[in-house]
Amino acid sequence: MVLIANDVTVQSGSFGVQEDEFFYKASEYARLRGIPRVYISCNSGARIGLVDELKSKFRVAFKDEMNPTLGFEYLYLTEEDYKSLAPGTVDVIEREVNGEKRYVLEAIIGTQNGIGVENLRGSGLIAGETSRAYDETFTLSYVTGRSVGIGAYLNRLGQRVIQMQKGPMILTGYSALNKLLGKEVYTSQDQLGGPQIMFPNGVTHEVVQNDKDGMKAVIEWLSYTPATFTSLSPSVSHGDPVDRPIDFQPTKAPYDPRHMLAGVTLPDGTFERGFFDKDSFKEYLGGWGKSVVVGRARLGGQPIGVISVETRLVEQRIPADPGNPESRESLQPQAGQVWYPDSAFKTAQAIQDFNRGENLPLMIFANWRGFSGGTRDMYGEVLKFGAMIVDALRTYKHPVFVYIPPNGELRGGAWVVIDPTINPLKMEMYADTQSRGGILEPPGICEVKYRAAEQKVTMHRLDPVLTELDSVGVGGIIGREKEGESEVEREVKQREKTLAPLYTQIAHEFADLHDRTGRMVAKGCIRKALTWSSSRHFFYWRVRARLLSDSLSLSVATALHITEKESMPMVHDWLSSIGFSFSLSTEDDQRIAEFLGSEEGKRESEKWLTEISLKSKRERVREMMKGMSEEEVREMM
Repeated sequence: MVLIANDVTVQSGSFGVQEDEFFYKASEYARLRGIPRVYISCNSGARIGLVDELKSKFRVAFKDEMNPTLGFEYLYLTEEDYKSLAPGTVDVIEREVNGEKRYVLEAIIGTQNGIGVENLRGSGLIAGETSRAYDETFTLSYVTGRSVGIGAYLNRLGQRVIQMQKGPMILTGYSALNKLLGKEVYTSQDQLGGPQIMFPNGVTHEVVQNDKDGMKAVIEWLSYTPATFTSLSPSVSHGDPVDRPIDFQPTKAPYDPRHMLAGVTLPDGTFERGFFDKDSFKEYLGGWGKSVVVGRARLGGQPIGVISVETRLVEQRIPADPGNPESRESLQPQAGQVWYPDSAFKTAQAIQDFNRGENLPLMIFANWRGFSGGTRDMYGEVLKFGAMIVDALRTYKHPVFVYIPPNGELRGGAWVVIDPTINPLKMEMYADTQSRGGILEPPGICEVKYRAAEQKVTMHRLDPVLTELDSVGVGGIIGREKEGESEVEREVKQREKTLAPLYTQIAHEFADLHDRTGRMVAKGCIRKALTWSSSRHFFYWRVRARLLSDSLSLSVATALHITEKESMPMVHDWLSSIGFSFSLSTEDDQRIAEFLGSEEGKRESEKWLTEISLKSKRERVREMMKGMSEEEVREMM
């Protein structure tokens, strides 16, 4: 691990040219080796300064020496002072005024490096390096104190941020803003970039009260992180059996999804176990995009990235701006099971974090009815952030498991952005036997495809009273009255009105039957229907089997200079040839995972990899020798 920190006792921790170059080299060292890079931030931004030796030397050419309040024309140096300076200290224009030789200052350069614009260039250097580091290794920032300008940007560019309660991230100090506004508006840096701003807007992932808690949070995050950019995350057993049932049962009524993931202690003191290992789930970005819950957890000791759905009503708080007297705090309600602009952005951001440097398999507990498509949210770029989810999943390099939990549903555009066809090599979708999936909810589709008129046709086909009345009406036994409807027609309408609520329910049930897991499996939209209580056991072995077989597939692709799309079938064929099957049963996944993770499996895998590598090399040599003369072949050999 590489640890980079500001020393706030040296010029307030500001970034000069030397600090920028040192930061760059340390970060580059971590990036090129793919090892975690942790930045502890407490600084005052890019260093500022002036050429102090000129403060006592420069002169002022006033417009009127007798009345300086009229202003001045330029600053200059006398000939004596100019010649006392080191060459290159200033740019000047020589001018003679009343017999006096003056050196009019055009630019002050100075002899000391690191007092002005060169520091901004250095800031650009480390900004670009940090951005690259996020793509090529694990980056994490802990904000232990005030971080200004480039210091704030470095935290955001590294993406993952833990912020101490008294560590604001700001671009400009509050006193400078007050001068700009011409009045005392802001009273502290916290109003601009404290946790109450940065946690709800998604810049800060976690807030801590002090440095002890901060470093504990850093270590805990690192525990989910692999040793290098290309290795797998460490598996640490929590002693929670993988084959135990899940106690907590998701309901149709709104519930806290954290209970589904981590379990919950009931009022009587008993503990209902959730999906993941006990005490292993850690939520991040909890203050932002509250209609989605993201975090990291362990499944049988294996670290996993987690995305779940808030089913309850939440509120988005937008604070008033003290700089604008007309602004007011806004509380905007957000329904459960819906993606809003902030929660869609949060989902995409979490996927990117899990993928880059953390190398985590991903579990998405999919229970979305769709995206919020109202005017405010369309203006708020929900379409853009929804598309970002697709972009993030398309480039995901590790196994992704989408699971519709019991009493959950996945509808319309929400299904589209997490469908496995986005990344078929890495993504798999499953659904609980009690879940639903479809374009519209039953009431919505009945408004289009099973309207009231068609429901009346069904009534007349199935209801014996209406069937009898229809036969009477058709037979003409009761003729029409002189004016208005016949008695039969009145009875039919009354019967239709009485049955309408019931047959609306029947229509909804009919539509709902199209959304069951049986149809999802039959149409190849999901791989398998699961039972919630045993899903933990299934996914543990499925995750292990995928991680180990994908790792072998990547080794084959690297050795043979082919793509994973080509190498993955080769791995499956080899495993099949030595007696393994791929029926998606827990038993098959367990056999594969145990074999590939064993010493025997590693030896056999290495032996097979060597054999196919040699075969590939021979084939390439034979291909090169085609069309060559015997003499050319002898020379090459």
